[in-house]
Amino acid sequence: MKKLTQVFFVFLKIGAFTIGGGYAMLPIIQEEVVGTHHWMTNDDFLNSIALTNSIPGPLATNTATFVGYHILGLPGALVAMLGAIIPSILIILLIALAFQKFADAPLARHLFEGIRPAVVALILYSVVNLSKSVHLREKWNWLVMVIAFLAIVFLQVHPIFVLITAALFGIFLREKLH
Repeated sequence: MKKLTQVFFVFLKIGAFTIGGGYAMLPIIQEEVVGTHHWMTNDDFLNSIALTNSIPGPLATNTATFVGYHILGLPGALVAMLGAIIPSILIILLIALAFQKFADAPLARHLFEGIRPAVVALILYSVVNLSKSVHLREKWNWLVMVIAFLAIVFLQVHPIFVLITAALFGIFLREKLH
């Protein structure tokens, strides 16, 4: 029961103090889950991100649910998910109540203009931090990463098709290329 409570409060804290959605939460989740509590290895965490990116739903909620399940099974999944979403629900309710009154206020506009670049920095940090676990010394990983990026950005290929293609490459072709 103690660990269940601990998982809940870790994700409640993450949900309460992370602005910018799932990608902005990743470095904080990683620090708590891998660094502070050692509930997962870095490779396990990276695999969980790959998995939760490939299923429908918000990344933060999916990641919290998966990590909670990894730690404590179904009860862990439920408390981690609830911990992650409760702050967002409460904050959205408060913002909705105040938004119409303050939406056009210069302070509110400046606040969001200041937060946006910080969120981008958190996402970039997450990309750099997670890329360390991808073994980018292997030329095939670079090739997959560059082709996936180009397909999404310039050809507007849906990310799901990119993930499926990368998975098929991993399953069928990499064995033959090594």
